[in-house]
Amino acid sequence: MEKTRLEFLKRYMDTICPTGFEEEAARVWRAEAESFADRTWVDQMGNAFAVVNEGGSPRVMLAGHADEIGLQIVHVDEKGFIYFRGLGGWDVQVLPGQRVQIKTASGVLPGVIGRKAVHRMTPEDRKKVVKMEDLWIDIGAKDRDEVFAQGIQIGDPAVVNYGYQELLNGYVVARAFDDRIGAFIVLEAARMLSEMNPNAAVYAVATTQEEIGVRGATTSAFGIDPDVGIAVDVSNVSDTPDTGSGKKQFGEGELGKGPIVVRGPNINTKLFEHLMATAKGNDIPVQVNAYPRPTGTDARAIQVTRSGVPTALIGVPNRYMHSPNEVVHLEDVTHCIELIAHGVGAITSETSFIPE
Repeated sequence: MEKTRLEFLKRYMDTICPTGFEEEAARVWRAEAESFADRTWVDQMGNAFAVVNEGGSPRVMLAGHADEIGLQIVHVDEKGFIYFRGLGGWDVQVLPGQRVQIKTASGVLPGVIGRKAVHRMTPEDRKKVVKMEDLWIDIGAKDRDEVFAQGIQIGDPAVVNYGYQELLNGYVVARAFDDRIGAFIVLEAARMLSEMNPNAAVYAVATTQEEIGVRGATTSAFGIDPDVGIAVDVSNVSDTPDTGSGKKQFGEGELGKGPIVVRGPNINTKLFEHLMATAKGNDIPVQVNAYPRPTGTDARAIQVTRSGVPTALIGVPNRYMHSPNEVVHLEDVTHCIELIAHGVGAITSETSFIPE
């Protein structure tokens, strides 16, 4: 991947973007899109758009959700300890001891998540599952008044304090690859398509509020009224020590082996076949996973918007999903971009995705 693209990826991944509070990431994404898109804009849901070849046919929507799971402040006690609930679905067991960034109207404040020290726990306490209501954020304040004096308000969001970092052999780690990597990919695919003179009008969308019910995809798909939709999200994998038996239930997937192209009732069969043929014709490695019900991704909303949209779902193989340290492989990211760009570039107004 080019150095400038990696620099943008790092900058984008390091933004604070919990679900429902996506403004900062939308600004970064749009600033990058303005270098090549016909136009960019943000709607009332916070979805960020970039269109290439506006006026072309058919209209193709590329969606990756920008929001990440986070925390929201719900209470501050008299001693200045801050209590919170989850924005999106957490494995609460990973939260104790984490550093956090609280996003306020006047800036970002650091804090740590505290709980009772292990030395003070009974043997029974140590066996219990951690509950979010037993955790708090400590910013070092002496009392409630000092917390509010820092600009913190009830309802402010927070994220765990982890940034983008390179590992060995093309592996990279960040806090929110689910699914800012998808929003990155659809933008880079649109950039590639801008140099390919496609027939299609390409609408790349960094959608919002996916983590609480694909809400941004629902409204943006209605507004675009696409003829074709492709969602990009992360996919769980089976290449870590604890996942061997899960292959029988969830299938296989590995980092570094290419995008995961999903099959199932949420996916248009002809669009799936088109992407598989695209991969074969362009020597792009892909993997296939089955999903026998509506997925928990933006594809779910796009498929059933208005009178229905031929929809595909491409997954970026991802280790440790919904944790502070999600891991993807840069080659998979590049191949996702290429698969989408070449696949959309081959679609014309005569291409039919009606299953018959």
